[in-house]
Amino acid sequence: MDNFDYAFIKTLGAEGGYSDDPFDKGGESNLGITKAVFEDALNRMVISGVSDVKDLTVAQAKAIYKVDYWHKIRLGEVKSREIAAEIFDIGVNAGTKRAILITQKALNYLGENLAEDGAMGPITLAAVNKWTEKDKRALLICLNGCQFIWYIEIIKNNPSQKKFFRGWTKRISL
Repeated sequence: MDNFDYAFIKTLGAEGGYSDDPFDKGGESNLGITKAVFEDALNRMVISGVSDVKDLTVAQAKAIYKVDYWHKIRLGEVKSREIAAEIFDIGVNAGTKRAILITQKALNYLGENLAEDGAMGPITLAAVNKWTEKDKRALLICLNGCQFIWYIEIIKNNPSQKKFFRGWTKRISL
């Protein structure tokens, strides 16, 4: 199984089916794909053959995940499939820029001096791979800790989101 398939299977297991919870800031979604992301993928012809997010198939969700998350974050260049899968899942749940910011913050706590700019450039990518080889467990723990802090910040800023907290914690260290 390649690294993307590994990450996809783990993340899909954390995602539900169709949802239209009025308190979910992402709005209507299916298989973790929001309606806005779905419509954008249709417009860019990443997927076809479907007109409503309710009807999104697993294969179509996989295509969106690969183009809009895996490739966008450059996770194919990460040496560890576990680290790549963790960053991928954060990206799916929190957005790609937030996933990179969390990654940069985690690396900085480990002693790197990265700009926290939300861009997976060559310097951030090199630091990810350095820590993957140096101490992968420490990097995973820092990623999980920063992810947890992000969820706490969401609730502090919007207490109505507390109802999602338990589900979010299940995503930590998938």
